[in-house]
This record gives sequence, C-alpha cells and structure tokens, in this order.
Amino acid sequence: MPTDPAPVVAAPVVAACARWLLTAFPPAPGAFSRATAEAQAQQAATVAAALRHPTTLDAELLDLLGPGGSGRLDELTGRHPDDADADWRTWVDETVVSWAACLLADPALAVRAHRAVAATEHAGVAGDPRRLVVPAQRDTDAAPLLRHPDLVEPVAALHRDGLLAVLADLSGALGPSGLPAEAGPLS
Repeated sequence: MPTDPAPVVAAPVVAACARWLLTAFPPAPGAFSRATAEAQAQQAATVAAALRHPTTLDAELLDLLGPGGSGRLDELTGRHPDDADADWRTWVDETVVSWAACLLADPALAVRAHRAVAATEHAGVAGDPRRLVVPAQRDTDAAPLLRHPDLVEPVAALHRDGLLAVLADLSGALGPSGLPAEAGPLS
C-alpha cells in the first residue's frame, strides 16, 4: 500500500508567514483586494519556504521542530500583538518572511527564485508564477504596502544575503534556460 508523500513545504509555516505579511502590510480595502493580496503573500511564502527548506527532510524537520516565531519581526515593525495572536505567530519563520518580502518587492528576483525552486525537491509547489513575477495592476493595487520596496525593506534586508546565496548555489543545478538541466522547455 503506497504511503502518503511527506509534506513538501510545511503548510502551517507558509500560512503563518503569509498572515504575518498581510498583518504587517495590510491590503487595500475590500474583499477582492484582500483575497488578491493573500494569494500574492501565500505564493511568495511558498516559494520562500521551498528555498529555505529545499528537501523533504528539511520540511519534515521544520514541521517537527517548528520555526522561531515572529518576535523579532514584530519588534522590527513596531507591532505589539495581543495574546489572541500568540498561537499562529509561533509558526512564523523569520527567514521565510524576509525572503517572501524580497520576492514581493522585486519581481526580477522572484523570477530567479521561482526557477530555483525547480532545483529543489519541491519543484512545482509554487504553481503559476505570473502573479508573483509579473504582477498585474490589480495585484499591485490590492497590495500596495506589501509590494512597496521601501516599506518592506527593513524586513527584506534581514535575510536577503541568505536568499541571494541560496539562489547562487541553486543556479548551478539549473541549465542555461533557468530550468533544471534535465527539464525541457516550458509548455
């Protein structure tokens, strides 16, 4: 009997990181803006988590041990969460949030990151990259704070060097087209 595959990227961490981003950098008013901003934050957090925890074993260890929580991020942004927020905030991975902020603020970096995910054991988890790498006007209108490079810079700067190092390391596993060496062209 086949066993279920291991978690590709810890879903609670991705969800908590996306929620933290939306709490720190709220979307424009309205349900559509909220949903659009949430999709962007979720995709950025998924790509960041896949790069931060590139193997199934990494993802399983993260699921078992948990991340560090949002304490430093909250201090950095001047947030003072109440006790009702305490539970989900323990699942925030500071590095994943920082990397996701980098990707949301810099579409060219998001292209590199999305391609690099293909060199990990999580190839394909990020789905269609268009909303992240070529945001439509409605995407930027829905998440003006989340997409603003100057506003997210303090968070993005925390671990940008680590993201750039990972992308440089993974670029060796990619062919000239930016796809895994064994993969063919995009369909």
